[in-house]
Amino acid sequence: MKRIFIAVKIEPDAVLIRMISSLRSNLANDRITWVDPSNMHLTLAFLGDTDDERIKAAGIAVSQSCSGFGEFSFRLSGTGVFKNFRDPRVIWTGIEDSENLARLNDLIMKRLKDAGFKIEDRPFKPHLTLGRIKFVKDPDMLKIALEKYSKTDFQKVPVKEVILYESILKQTGPVYKILSTYDLISVSG
Repeated sequence: MKRIFIAVKIEPDAVLIRMISSLRSNLANDRITWVDPSNMHLTLAFLGDTDDERIKAAGIAVSQSCSGFGEFSFRLSGTGVFKNFRDPRVIWTGIEDSENLARLNDLIMKRLKDAGFKIEDRPFKPHLTLGRIKFVKDPDMLKIALEKYSKTDFQKVPVKEVILYESILKQTGPVYKILSTYDLISVSG
């Protein structure tokens, strides 16, 4: 059994790295587990513990979804929290220009469902997780720190492939191992 998910890899540029560094500094007294920039990704589907045969089936579904889809891009923009500022759980940056991303996600979810995977039945809310909050001393300070970047356009993210990852949980945080990559190749014609 492997704990797997399907995602788009995100290579953070200097602007995003500086913003994260600023947030880490401003919120240093809070208990926040920050995502390592080398692990940044946008999750399309989390499948959890999956045996090898089912991993092959997931790979086929993703491959079929990517074939002929074509490359595209989206933008990382703004910041916020999930649940809310009184009970914050996740710090994120938003995704804009995501029509192609939503279409790709729909296609992957449909194919996974057709292949017999149990898929969460909730709307796709694309975002990039920056940190997971365990405890914040001053929620107002968190809000002020994030509002500074709430309208900031960070970077354009080219999407050329989708990756099937294994998530290996360790004391020091998760390690993401690439199991397969699927190119978003356009159909020529």
